[in-house]
Amino acid sequence: MKTTYSTRREFLSASMVGIAGGVLGFPSITRSQSPNSRLNIGCIGAGGRGGHNTQQMEGENIVALCDVNERNLSAARNRFPGARTYSDFRRMLEKRDDLDAVVISTTEHTHALATAYTLNIGCHVYCEKPLTHDVFEARYITEMARKAGVSTQMGTQIHAGDNYRRVVEHIQTGVIGAVTEVHVWVSRAWGGATLPDQTMDPPDYLDWDLWIGPAPYRPFHDIYFPGPKWYQWWDFGNGTMSDLGSHWIDLPFWALHLRAPVSIEAEGPPPNPETAPASMKAVYTYPNRGTLPGLTLTWYQGEYKPRQWTEKLIPPWESGVLFVGDDGMLLADYSKFVLLPESRFVDFQPPTPFIKPSIGHHQEWINACKSGARTTCNFDYAGPLTEANHLGNVAYRVGKKILWDPIKLEAIGCPEANAFLHRPYRSGWKLPI
Repeated sequence: MKTTYSTRREFLSASMVGIAGGVLGFPSITRSQSPNSRLNIGCIGAGGRGGHNTQQMEGENIVALCDVNERNLSAARNRFPGARTYSDFRRMLEKRDDLDAVVISTTEHTHALATAYTLNIGCHVYCEKPLTHDVFEARYITEMARKAGVSTQMGTQIHAGDNYRRVVEHIQTGVIGAVTEVHVWVSRAWGGATLPDQTMDPPDYLDWDLWIGPAPYRPFHDIYFPGPKWYQWWDFGNGTMSDLGSHWIDLPFWALHLRAPVSIEAEGPPPNPETAPASMKAVYTYPNRGTLPGLTLTWYQGEYKPRQWTEKLIPPWESGVLFVGDDGMLLADYSKFVLLPESRFVDFQPPTPFIKPSIGHHQEWINACKSGARTTCNFDYAGPLTEANHLGNVAYRVGKKILWDPIKLEAIGCPEANAFLHRPYRSGWKLPI
């Protein structure tokens, strides 16, 4: 593999040159010369989400499988007996001559590295959400994918549903007028665990050192493994914010053409250096976007809820997205939406649908790999969404309002944020360029 950028400054300098040079990064067709050809796919992560994602690829050729958990790998090997098997994705990607595309379903803290190594060998890539573990990695992967010119997709499967499409159409045609507030809340509250005072031997079927990967080494304990236990630990995940934020904030991000916020502030319990909070709130301020006005987007998890919810001005859904416009409100979740106040929209005629139905989130990516079409959650879109979600946690961890410079990739006047924008990697792990 190639060398690595040693600092964020070096990466940003190089990436800005790429942008200035007009790197557009439209997907290319690799070894599959016909839309009727079958892709040769490698799967990194074979259990949990990995098992589901691999199943969605069964119409293609599964030629390589990788998992640090021998039980997962054995089950996948039985299903695809012709596939090569590995415990280390770096070894899998060294033997790359027959690979067209790679599906990545590892734990969050190894997403960026597995994705970067895949992009580095010119393969199409599907990566589960969240795309990366931190802000810097999100920008790095966005730029790397743009230069690689392959087909990419982040695993935000709800994006493919008809409900999200209808909501986007209602918002973008001005049904509730100009939107200046968005509230996103989820009831899930993962976080708040404490470090164990004893260690355990890892199970004999698990390569614990490879599972740790680029994170600081720590002894095994079943408080971290199996998933989803690892989500709440900062070294391995980012709690509810980056996990469910990928799905729920996706809707306003799409409908309102959001990208980089100008400021972020957060509140919650005192930050724990080891684990993400169970409950928290983050407020993002976004600038004008063309003819669209600036707005605030507020994220709530666990015990936090919007004022409209606590004052019973809207139905008390467990999780939801509330768009507040000049002429009304729209409340949505994964499968339904309602215009409020309902009395105002009794005779309302919905806009004619203009967003085509999805052929399926996974199938969309497979088709793009073969045809060069663009996916809806390609990394040009998913990268900025991931950056923004991570910034909510950064603001929470520094305990102050952040003024964000998306070009320099820094919190203005807040050097203490740097520790949370990009983590150092354990010896033996690095990002390729």
